[in-house]
Amino acid sequence: TILSKLWRMYGWCGGRRMNVVHNANCIDALREYPDRYFDLIIADPPYFSGPEKRGYYGSKVSKIGVHREYPVSSEWRIPTAADFREIFRVAKYYIIFGANYFSDTQFATGRIIWDKVNGKSSFSDAEIAATNLFKSVRIFRFMWNGMMQGRSCDDGTKAQGNKKLNEKRIHPTQKPVALYRWIFRNYVKPQWKVCDPFLGSGSSRIAASEFEIDFVGFELDAYYFAAQERRYQQEVN
Repeated sequence: TILSKLWRMYGWCGGRRMNVVHNANCIDALREYPDRYFDLIIADPPYFSGPEKRGYYGSKVSKIGVHREYPVSSEWRIPTAADFREIFRVAKYYIIFGANYFSDTQFATGRIIWDKVNGKSSFSDAEIAATNLFKSVRIFRFMWNGMMQGRSCDDGTKAQGNKKLNEKRIHPTQKPVALYRWIFRNYVKPQWKVCDPFLGSGSSRIAASEFEIDFVGFELDAYYFAAQERRYQQEVN
């Protein structure tokens, strides 16, 4: 296929790994790849319906009267069991966040728990990912509650003292780069090819670049694709 041929041809360029993203429907794109082509697919798909109907994410007005506007894509939809079967087909291993929301899909028994160290926040205390990398449960603790963000991958339970060092939010379901750093450091082996089919804010892409991992990502929404591209160029270059 075109994409897989390009990967094989240009996976290494000047001694550096390839890091490319596409503004495309990930399921259509993945059909171009052969079985078990990627060593790892790490995905953060839409979990639930609602924002695309009411036209905004979260509360209309927060307790302090401020609502951060995030554009809502008309293309936004929840993946089906058939979509996940396509993901499983092209991946040797997977990490799927929000797996607890997909009752129609059979996931492996391994779990990654991201403890957000939320304190008294009304938001979820943690997010759950299913994986076939292992059969046990692993916990990563990293504070993620508005301006309260963890200091680092290894010191995530304490808030970053200098708020200027916080990650800028560009996406309503953005995950911290530190989460992907922890995953790549602990579970991705050298020479692995990694794919993020729901790229979103591009946090996984930034971490992959830092670890010099062969990486490809797909993002359907043109607005967020452009936003993550700007973020990537600012963070990496």
